[in-house]
Amino acid sequence: MSDRFSVLPQYLLPKKALTVFGGWVASRRWGVLTTRLIAWFVLRYQVNMAEAANADLTSYACFNDFFTRALAPGARPLASSTWVCPVDGAISQFGAIAQEQIFQAKGHTYSTTALVGGDAALAAQFQDGSFATIYLSPRDYHRIHMPCDGRLRRMVYVPGDLFSVNPTTARGVPGLFARNERVVCVFDTDHGPLALTLVGATIVGSMATVWHGVVNPPRLPQITEWHYDDGAVNLRRGEEMGRFLLGSTVVLLWPRAMLDWNPTWQPGAPVRLGEAMAQRAAA
Repeated sequence: MSDRFSVLPQYLLPKKALTVFGGWVASRRWGVLTTRLIAWFVLRYQVNMAEAANADLTSYACFNDFFTRALAPGARPLASSTWVCPVDGAISQFGAIAQEQIFQAKGHTYSTTALVGGDAALAAQFQDGSFATIYLSPRDYHRIHMPCDGRLRRMVYVPGDLFSVNPTTARGVPGLFARNERVVCVFDTDHGPLALTLVGATIVGSMATVWHGVVNPPRLPQITEWHYDDGAVNLRRGEEMGRFLLGSTVVLLWPRAMLDWNPTWQPGAPVRLGEAMAQRAAA
């Protein structure tokens, strides 16, 4: 069965209603029923609770508390690299941006302008730059951390679809990451601008950042921006910047001619928070 054919049911499913319902279930405090749901999930997806700061499944009041669980201290040491991987997950794609086109999967690209919500001036900063797309599966740790030190400039909420973001859907839905709901976070860094985009998906109840809290819901009908010109939000390399309440994908953008990638990286490979992602390219 082709990937495009296999994703056809997603066009018909009531994705937003399913997502609202999933978010509601994940936030319920049902005592022993919640614990049973968490235990089933841990078994079904082989979640490694030995790495969690709190491995006691009965202590989580709701599924969201479990899903956004913290890691134990020292579980993810930071590599001595200019940029470290911001999440646990699997590499979807990475590499060079061709003018403003980002490679999604065989036969599919999408534009940086579309990804950031139509802001051509913002997208132009990343023309011929570099990108990395990392998929977080249900079993992964779901907090997102900074790949380098950064000062927040803007946050942009972009409404959109809620397709799944698994590898099959990435191969079967054109422009997937630029058509799904997303939150674009733009930072100033010592190495130039960095855009870190949190991409929503089916059943992703919400996305949150440490400076704002939950961004969605509500699911606003229009693009909405927040500006942080006072420079008050400064985050250090490896520090938490946000989280998914149920799983998804992050897309990172850098300006032109900046990165030498970790030579062990390849599409489909698993990655972990804090491992070496890239070094600053020699001038």
